[in-house]
Amino acid sequence: MKVDLKNRIALVTGGASGIGRSIALALAENGALVAVNDLNSDEETCSIIRKSGGTAKFYRADISKVESVEAMIAAVESEMGPIDIMVNNAGVNVGKDRGPVHEFSDAAWHRIISVDLDGVFYCSRAASTSMIKRRKGTIINIGSVFGVIPARLQCAFTAAKAGMLNFTRSHALEIGQYGIRVNGVAPGSILTEGTRDLFYNADNKASAEGLMEHIPLGKPGETDDIAAAVLYLASDDAKYVTGHVLVVDGGWTAGYSRDW
Repeated sequence: MKVDLKNRIALVTGGASGIGRSIALALAENGALVAVNDLNSDEETCSIIRKSGGTAKFYRADISKVESVEAMIAAVESEMGPIDIMVNNAGVNVGKDRGPVHEFSDAAWHRIISVDLDGVFYCSRAASTSMIKRRKGTIINIGSVFGVIPARLQCAFTAAKAGMLNFTRSHALEIGQYGIRVNGVAPGSILTEGTRDLFYNADNKASAEGLMEHIPLGKPGETDDIAAAVLYLASDDAKYVTGHVLVVDGGWTAGYSRDW
């Protein structure tokens, strides 16, 4: 997919790997100057962009900490320029903390909510402050199909992602008057290092096949599928799209697809 993002400043949180890396690379390939954020220092995404002739700079920050977010946004705007495209991609999942509500720990709840919901709020607030002054910019929040439909044994993740998607709509209502668009993307089951370890491996073949029975297209998505959705929403082709959540899930949430 090709769009014109020449010289636009884009910040991608959680851009060191997986979906975030694919988003950062796609934005750079289409002309954006990319600020790559992650919790741990990792220059690989930036290195790939630079080797391809693009511009990228790494910013380490913990998005669950408001002071860290504000310092990051200030640094990006001072060193690269005003942010035109804010992609809130960073997030954590349940992992080994999976369990029912009555057994779910405070620590696991707060860890997930602080990154997946608080972090989006902190980044969106900081980025939109200057966007409003310039009456220019777009924000794209990466959620999950579990923000659209619930899932068992991961109450914090589903709550955070559902909250993020309605926060997306609320923010769009507030700042549309300034010409700023806010949209979301809700990925389904996407092939990443994490999902390969969890689902798509030789030891878990039955689980993967069971999951695919719920997906009409019969296969997991690629990180590039999410990057393509972000490219569209970031581009001028989507100039009249705001407050929308684009579900990219192979039909998973369209309805119950298994045979009775």
